[in-house]
Order: sequence, then structure tokens, then C-alpha cells
Amino acid sequence: MTSLLIYVALAGLLAQTDPTEETLKQAIGLHQRGDVEGAIQGYKNYLAVRPNSPLARSNLGAALARTGRYQEAVEQYQIALELQPGNAGVELNLGLAWYKAGETQRAAEAFGKIHEKAPDQLQPTLLLADCWLAMGRDKDVIRLLTPLGEQRPDDLAVAYLLGTALARDGQIVPGQIIIDRILRKGDTAEARLLIGTTKLRAQEYPAALVDLAKAVEMNPKLPEVYTYYGQALLRTGDAPHATEAFRKALEANPNDFGSNMQLAILLKEEGKVEEALRCLRRALQVRPGDPGARYQMATVLLRDGKADEARADLEQIVKESPEFTEAHVTLATVYYRLKRKADGDKERSIVQKLTAAAQAKQQQGINIK
Repeated sequence: MTSLLIYVALAGLLAQTDPTEETLKQAIGLHQRGDVEGAIQGYKNYLAVRPNSPLARSNLGAALARTGRYQEAVEQYQIALELQPGNAGVELNLGLAWYKAGETQRAAEAFGKIHEKAPDQLQPTLLLADCWLAMGRDKDVIRLLTPLGEQRPDDLAVAYLLGTALARDGQIVPGQIIIDRILRKGDTAEARLLIGTTKLRAQEYPAALVDLAKAVEMNPKLPEVYTYYGQALLRTGDAPHATEAFRKALEANPNDFGSNMQLAILLKEEGKVEEALRCLRRALQVRPGDPGARYQMATVLLRDGKADEARADLEQIVKESPEFTEAHVTLATVYYRLKRKADGDKERSIVQKLTAAAQAKQQQGINIK
């Protein structure tokens, strides 16, 4: 909206000398008064005459984004940047449009470019960190935000994002420092969520459930609170309430990776194949190529009787991730179902070797302790 205001005076001056500009001035006026649909039509009318106006393209993108038409907004921002490369405001708006459209990887790329050019700008840096968290890039978030956390020790947004990444990465001691910093501001939902996720990581499931239930009670709108609450419920044997929690998480954010994954697994067990596949497609939209999501997709296809489709996916997964034991197990099952005994036996042999190696590694760890 700030960039829109900057253009108001300019549009007024232009309208005095060029009647065509009156169309743009009127569209901006409608936009400011909240008549977004009227503004959209006005911008389009203007662009029909002046298609190379970065101002009108950017404003049209902003109006489209206001109505939730993010893909259309993206198109307008991209054209605006072709006409006026390097416009920082449009670059940020493009990233936000990708972000709100659930195109997390593209949003991260947009925010990353802004951060490279202007590393001191807080908003794109935090948005980049949030995208990386959604993509599971916890170590990148830690690298990005650790200096910022030292510079801004009282910034709860920085502390929360950094603390979440540390908890997920299993860095308990640095994570606890962040939690203590947040707790100094009082017993908050953010602190409870961080404590709960840390306990989940440590497999202290009943204790995690207590903290996560409190976080939900204190702020049910906190991002990912229902995702982790659902995981704790699932780990403590309450699948029905876990399903409910994952659904609530997806009501708030349809592109939540963890909830899409967990709900898909539960739906698969219930035989709800189509809904499970929808969840997995959304998960893969957030983390393209994720082997876990692709594996679950293959298991759903197998559950639906599409063994040959599952086979093709599993063969690619084990090729890319040769130590993915569960994928080898399922691929062996698929081969036997397809009457390919020799291939099934080969996969079973691989599973035996991987299992033996894992057991030996675990025993070595026990002996070292």
C-alpha cells in the first residue's frame, strides 16, 4: 500500500496533462477506497492502452493479491519487473505473492535475492527464514538468523524462528537459551511450542503433549501449533484427535508440510486414497522431490491397487536414496505382487544388508557410551 500512495500524486499530475492518465488516477482512487474489483478493472482498462506501465502492472498485482488471486498477481509483478528491473518494492511483493500462493520454494528464491542485495532488511530475511523452515532447511535458518539473534536479542520473531530451527535440528542447549529468552517475556504460547517441540525431538512424548496442549490453549492461531500438537497426540496413541489436530492445522495453512504428510498417512490407513493423495501433492508443492513424501505417495498408490505406478516411483526413490530401507521393503513387496520374484529377492537382500548395518552402527554407539 505504501508504494501505491507514492504513485497517487504522480498519477494526479499526469492526469492534468494526459486524459488517458485519468483512468489510472480513478483506478488508484478506487483501490484506496477499498473497491478492489473496480480498481482491477480500471487498471486493466488503462493497460489495454498503455501495456508497458510498470506502475499500473504493479498496482494491478497488488489488487489481485488482495482478492487472493495470487497466480495472476505473480504474472503482473513479473511483467512489472521486466519493465523496471530491480524495483525493490515489486520484488518483495512478488515474493509475498508466491508465499501466499503456497509456492514456498519460489518465494524463498525471491526473498533470497532480496536478502543478498539488502541483508540488513528485516522483513525479507524473516520471510526467507520462514520459507526455509517450511522446506526443512533448519541448518540454513540457523546460519541465517544466529547473527541477527545476537544483534536483536529482544526480537521475539527472530527468537522464535531461530529457536524452532534449533529445536528441530536437535541443538538442545542453544535452543534452551532461546527458550529462556522468550520465557523472560512471560509464559507464552511461543515458548510452550518450542519446549514441546524440543521434548518431541527427545522422544518425551507425554511431556511434550502437556506443553503443546498448553500452547494450543494459549494461542490456537500460532503457526504450526496444531501440527506439533497432532504429532504428540499421535505418538501417545490418540490417532482420532491427532487427525482432528492436523485438519485444524491445514485449515489455517493448507500448505503445512508436516500436517499434510501426517494426515495423508492416517487417511491412507482409513482407505481414503484420493484425500491422502491431495495432501501429499500439497506436501510436494512445499518440498519438491522430498523422498519421504514421494515414498508415501507410492504407498498410497500401492494401497489403491496401482502397483506398477508405485513401482516406478519406488525404483526412482531407491536410486536417489539407496539407504532408504523402508522404500526397499515396499519395493520388494511391489515386485512380489507383480510376480517379479527375482527382483523381489534382490530387494529383500538389500534390506537385510541395510538392517544389519544399522544394527551394527547402533551397537557401536552403545559400546562407546
